[in-house]
Amino acid sequence: MNDKKEESNFPDKNIGRGPGYLRGTGEKPKDFKATGKRLLNYIKPHNMTLIIVFFLAILSTIFTIISPKIMGLATTKIFEGFLNKKDNLASGGIDFSYVGNIVLILAAIYLFSSLFTYVMQYTLAGLSQKIVYKIREEMSEKLSRLPISFFDKNSQGDILSRVVNDVDNIGNTLQQSLSQLVTSIVSIIGVLTMMLIISPLLSIAAFITIPLSIWGTQFIVTRSQKYYKQQQKSLGDLNGHIEEMYTGHKIIKVFQYEKKSLEKFDSLNEELYQSGWKAQFLSGIIMPLMGFINNLGYVFVAVLGAIRISQGLIAIGDVQAIIQYTRQLSHPIIQAASISNIVQSTLASSERIFEFLDELEEEVEANKLEPCNDCKGKIEFKNVFFAYDEENYVIKDFSLNVKSGQTVAIVGATGSGKTTIVNLLMKFYEINKGSIIIDNLDIKDLKRNDVRSIFGMVLQDTWLFKGSIYDNIHYGNLEATEEEVYKAAKMANLDTFVHCLPEKYMTEINEDGTNISRGQKQLITIARAFISNPSVLILDEATSNVDTRTEKLIQKATQRLMKGRTNFIIAHRISTIKEADLIILMDEGQIIEKGTHEELLDLKGLYYDLYRSQFTQ
Repeated sequence: MNDKKEESNFPDKNIGRGPGYLRGTGEKPKDFKATGKRLLNYIKPHNMTLIIVFFLAILSTIFTIISPKIMGLATTKIFEGFLNKKDNLASGGIDFSYVGNIVLILAAIYLFSSLFTYVMQYTLAGLSQKIVYKIREEMSEKLSRLPISFFDKNSQGDILSRVVNDVDNIGNTLQQSLSQLVTSIVSIIGVLTMMLIISPLLSIAAFITIPLSIWGTQFIVTRSQKYYKQQQKSLGDLNGHIEEMYTGHKIIKVFQYEKKSLEKFDSLNEELYQSGWKAQFLSGIIMPLMGFINNLGYVFVAVLGAIRISQGLIAIGDVQAIIQYTRQLSHPIIQAASISNIVQSTLASSERIFEFLDELEEEVEANKLEPCNDCKGKIEFKNVFFAYDEENYVIKDFSLNVKSGQTVAIVGATGSGKTTIVNLLMKFYEINKGSIIIDNLDIKDLKRNDVRSIFGMVLQDTWLFKGSIYDNIHYGNLEATEEEVYKAAKMANLDTFVHCLPEKYMTEINEDGTNISRGQKQLITIARAFISNPSVLILDEATSNVDTRTEKLIQKATQRLMKGRTNFIIAHRISTIKEADLIILMDEGQIIEKGTHEELLDLKGLYYDLYRSQFTQ
């Protein structure tokens, strides 16, 4: 369906995109706070699990926190033993039994700490997967509710990047970084408490560097946010280009477009490199900066502690504990700073997901009329106006009366509005003015699914999914029996071909459908239309780009399919529509000529010129 793209009248490919579309520079201000709150809403239903995770994290961290104090007792005892040589010269006065008990206690502490950490990680993994499952489910349901216009205006690569990459980013953060964040917070609080209990003065010496650490981290984080956002957007653009180039690789090779394609790839890759490099460079500064600042605190504590020991105001084991706590304090702060970078990327991904979830959906249909049980296929267009951008009408005052069982061919140049008429008829788009009547019922008063159930479509560009030939035919009517599937295949002249295959109807069609010919694909889509048993049939030049023998098979199949139905044929070749009951010639969204083939030739207008251009006298 190429007409729509020709008719869109968007001067810029970004104009008309919904609020969820991310523009190239990431200049639009983003509310990270609101995004974070919205992401937390997915966690709230699992509060009990989160409480368990916090509890396990606290237990694990408490055991780790008290270990330096206990180790300090052993150090003090050994130091006192060396000083007290008068009591036991042979052993230096060291109470090895006491020290041994300390070692056993520390071993038990580390064992329990590891056990609680394992259980916490296991619980958190289940929690993160449940949240990611919920997000994926919402995005999948959202895809089914989005209008056709959304997919027309957004690249497949960007949509896939949001559904796959951004969701995975959230899952990885929840599973890995959330536990680290919890343990970091608990560690910071516990370590600060222990330090204050042991020595307030030495603690103050260690705390001097904390405000400097926080300020330095915040300074870098605020400048790296926009680059993380740009990185995610550039990744979506690159995915879109790769997807387009992969699906069209044959065309690229035929027209020798490899160089241009690679140049565009290099350009997009360079954008991703620049944004990613800047984001990672800025975030990479945080850890060495924090290390430098915390080493200053370590020096302050070591010097002041030595002075206090010499004055007999503090035990050497307590100084050792403070120094160890200073190291322990720096680790969770650095870890929290590192996690802040991951959180930025996660919030950027969350924002892209929420923008997708906030896209305008198809209008909820309520209080609609019930469709007729036995549709006759009588269709009337009454003064229909339509514009993709609500300004430039591509269909203008279109009126047409189609009788039940009549075959109507729509002819016109690319961009004349042929496919747009079909899109309006199928309620892929809502008309701006006028009405479309099917069997005396305005389609505005009918549900979209009820309208679409009336139609069957055989398009020029066939669509088959990865699966068996049987499944692809059955897709037209999931309630059809096995006999009905085989009957539809026979009516479509497909049965003979299928029985030549080793696995017959169970033959798998690969992802690209390259293991069967174009004509065979078309026969499968015709069989799919047969089994759906539509009241109105839409054909879009179904015999194009096939060999003569297959073309005859397709023509015979379509003639059987059209029998007893109202038919719309989107035509490019006049040879395929000469027998139509009514031919309309469109130009710029309007009917400029209509009649039978002979009547239009007698007019000697544009249709006559078109006929002359395709056939020699």
